[in-house]
Amino acid sequence: MPIAYLPGRGMVEVTGEDRTGFLQGLVTNDVAGATPPSPAAEPQGSQRLGTAVFAALLSPQGKWLAEFFILADGDRLLLDCEAAQAAMLAQKLARFRLRSKVSVRDASAEFAVHAGWGGAAVPAGTIAAPDPRLPEAGWRALAPAPVAADATPEDWDRHRLALGLPDGTRDLVAEQTVLLEAGYDDLHGVSWTKGCYMGQELTARTKYRGLLKRRLVPVAVEGPLPAPGTKVFADGTEVGEMRSGRDGMGIAQLRLEALDGRRLSCGEAMLTPRIPGWMALPARERA
Repeated sequence: MPIAYLPGRGMVEVTGEDRTGFLQGLVTNDVAGATPPSPAAEPQGSQRLGTAVFAALLSPQGKWLAEFFILADGDRLLLDCEAAQAAMLAQKLARFRLRSKVSVRDASAEFAVHAGWGGAAVPAGTIAAPDPRLPEAGWRALAPAPVAADATPEDWDRHRLALGLPDGTRDLVAEQTVLLEAGYDDLHGVSWTKGCYMGQELTARTKYRGLLKRRLVPVAVEGPLPAPGTKVFADGTEVGEMRSGRDGMGIAQLRLEALDGRRLSCGEAMLTPRIPGWMALPARERA
């Protein structure tokens, strides 16, 4: 029942009476869904869980910039994000404060982020919630310092690759990736009902006009693991590129027409797309 401390994660704290409405107009998902534990909630181990929201910040042009889990704790919202993006994310959000009664800061030094899966009990005294993307992804927990762990970040990486989950900047490209290419609709990372947010127009147009041409897809790797950015070919035609991977598993950005059952070449390796049950693709693309 693994628990891993994830030192590559950081934290952005948003406080103030307008915090929910402020973020609501900026990020892709419904911020009101982030709630603290209810006293009536069934505890997991000795810990009651809140509800987290998976969301992204887009550019005004609708391209992906950063992703995070939003957790509620008292009078603040905590954004569990990549440590390397925390300062940038805090700075970008703060630019939009205007007259909103909010404060935004990089609080990475005050938190240790953990992931648990496979039925692991949530450590007591943490700010915790189920991973909102998939039940199999387990839970996220925030603590002032690392708690006892019996798994490594590499173990978590293997688990998320086995589930086919993209991992931020390792799989998405800032200012280039379109939100739905990364499966945000399937992984509960975008709300179609909450109202306007920055970059919404391109996201909605991609969905409702059927403009999606590529997807981030889990692949089985046979041969040496290709470096990120290595081009992928089908019958001599370029159809995508490799992103993250380890131990015979990976994520690749692929054109939809390449998902027809063919094996693909990438560097010295062969890739076989494996479409997980959570990923919705048009039937004609999976034939």
